[in-house]
Amino acid sequence: MSGEVRHPQGQGLSAWTTRRWLRVGVALSLAVLAALGALGTWVLGRTTTLSEELVDVRSPALTTAIRLESAVLNQETGIRGYGLTGTKDFILPYRKGLTEQKAYAASLTELLDGDRDRLNDLETVRNALDTWQERIARPIAAATPGAASALATERAAEGKESFDQVRKAMAGQQERLRADRLQARDDLMATMTVRNWVFGAIGTLILILTAIIFEGLRRGITRPLEQLGADARTIAGGDFDHPITPIGPADLRHLSGEIDFMRRRLVRELAFTEEARLRLDAQTADLQRSNAELEQFAYVASHDLQEPLRKVSSFTQLLQRRYGGQLDERADQYIDFAVDGANRMQVLINDLLDFSRVGRLHNTHQSVDHNEVLKRTLSSLSVGIEEAEAVITHDELPTLVADPTQMGMLWQNLIGNAVKFRRPDVPPAIHITARQDGELWAFTVTDNGIGIAPDYVEKVFVIFQRLHTKDTYSGSGIGLAMCKKIVEFHGGTIAVDPGYRDGARITFTLAPEPPEVPGLSTLPEATRAAAELSS
Repeated sequence: MSGEVRHPQGQGLSAWTTRRWLRVGVALSLAVLAALGALGTWVLGRTTTLSEELVDVRSPALTTAIRLESAVLNQETGIRGYGLTGTKDFILPYRKGLTEQKAYAASLTELLDGDRDRLNDLETVRNALDTWQERIARPIAAATPGAASALATERAAEGKESFDQVRKAMAGQQERLRADRLQARDDLMATMTVRNWVFGAIGTLILILTAIIFEGLRRGITRPLEQLGADARTIAGGDFDHPITPIGPADLRHLSGEIDFMRRRLVRELAFTEEARLRLDAQTADLQRSNAELEQFAYVASHDLQEPLRKVSSFTQLLQRRYGGQLDERADQYIDFAVDGANRMQVLINDLLDFSRVGRLHNTHQSVDHNEVLKRTLSSLSVGIEEAEAVITHDELPTLVADPTQMGMLWQNLIGNAVKFRRPDVPPAIHITARQDGELWAFTVTDNGIGIAPDYVEKVFVIFQRLHTKDTYSGSGIGLAMCKKIVEFHGGTIAVDPGYRDGARITFTLAPEPPEVPGLSTLPEATRAAAELSS
C-alpha cells in the first residue's frame, strides 16, 4: 500500500540505529582509551622503576664503590707508612680502612643483590684485596712497632704489583657501575619521553574523540532532528503537502517515515473533512434558504388565510345568531362545530405568526429587567391567575440584554402553562428562581400542577405536539416550542427537570447578551408588511 512506512531492510551501515552507532562508538572509544591507558600505566610504572633503580641502586652503588676505593687507599697508605717507619700512628688508618671496607662491601652486596655481573666485579675486588692483605698488609701490620719492617722492603715490588691489581679491579668495577648508572639514566629519559608522547597522544585522542562524538551527534542526531523539526514547522504552517525528508540513522529515518505517514493520513483526512465541510456549507445554505422560504411562506400563508378565515368565522357566527334554534338540533350542532373550528383556526394562525416572528420581526436587543417583564406578564394574565387562585412567587431576577417582546412571550407561555395545567381543586403554586451559572443565568419555573411524564420531556418542545385533547386543555401546541426558539435565540437551552415529581419544573438558561447569528436577516419588506397587517 502507498501509505505504508518502509522499514530499512539492509544490513549495512545505513541500517544501523542510533543506539547501535552509540554502542559501537563508545565501545571503540573505550577500547582505544583502555589501550592507551594500559600503555600509559606501563610507561608510568617503567618510569618509576627506572627512577628508583637510578636513585636507590645505581647512584648509591657507584658512590659506595668510590668510598670502598677510598677505604682501600687509606689501608695502603697506612701500611706503607707503618712498614717504612714503624710508627704506630700509621696503623690506625689501616684498621679504620678495614672497618669501612667491610661496611662498604656489605652495602654493595645488598645494593647489587640480583645483579650477577656486578656481584662478580665485587668478588673480583674482594679477591684482589684478600691477596694484597694476605701477602702484604697483614704481615706488615703484625710487625713490632718502633722500627721499619724488613718485610715491607723485601716485598715492596710484590706489594706494588698486588695493589695495582686491586686498583685495576676497583677501576673496572667503578667503570661498569658508572656505565650502568648512565644506562639507567638514558633508559629513564627515553621512558619519560615515551611517557610524554603517550600522554600527549591520549590528550590528543581525547580531543579527537570529543570532536568526532560532537560531529557524529550533530550529523546523526541533531541535524536529522532539526530537519524533522523544520519539516514539522512547515507542515504546521499550513503546507500539508510538504514531504518529510528521512535522514540520519535507521531509527530516526523510521521515525521520519512514521511522521510522514501520519502527515499523509492527515492530508487525506483533511481533504475528506474539507469536502464534507463544503457539502455541509452547501447543505446549510440550502437549509437556510429553505427555512427563509418556509418562514416567508408561513407569513404569507398565514396572512392570506386571515381574510377567508374571518369570512368563514363571521358568517358561521351570523348563522348561529340568526338561525340558532330555528333549525333542528343536528343543524345547531353543525353550526357550533363550524364556529368552534373557525375560532381555533384563528388562534392557531395567530400563534403560528408569533412563532415565525421570533428572531425576525422582534429583534431589538436592549437592557431588560426581568422583574419588570414578569410584572407586566402577571398583569396581562391577572384574570386567569385570579380565577385559578394561583400564588406566584419569585426570587430577584437579573437584568440582561435581550429582546423585551420575546422575553414577554417567554414568561407568558411558561406562567400560562403552569396556571393552565393545574391539578383539580388545588390552587396553583408557582415559584421562579434565577442564579448565575458560569457565564450564563439559570432560571427555573416550578409548579405543583399535573406535571410532565418522563417519556414526554423532549416531545413537549416540538411544535404542534399536544399531550392532551383540546377538550381537556385548550391550546395550539406551539407555546413551549416558541419558548425553546426564544431561549436558543438568546444563547441558552431549555429542558424539563425529569427528577421533579411534585408537578413540573422547567429550567432554562440565558446569556448576558444574545450571540450573533450569522446569515440572520429580516424578511422582505412586503412580507413584513403583510405580517404587520395580519396582526
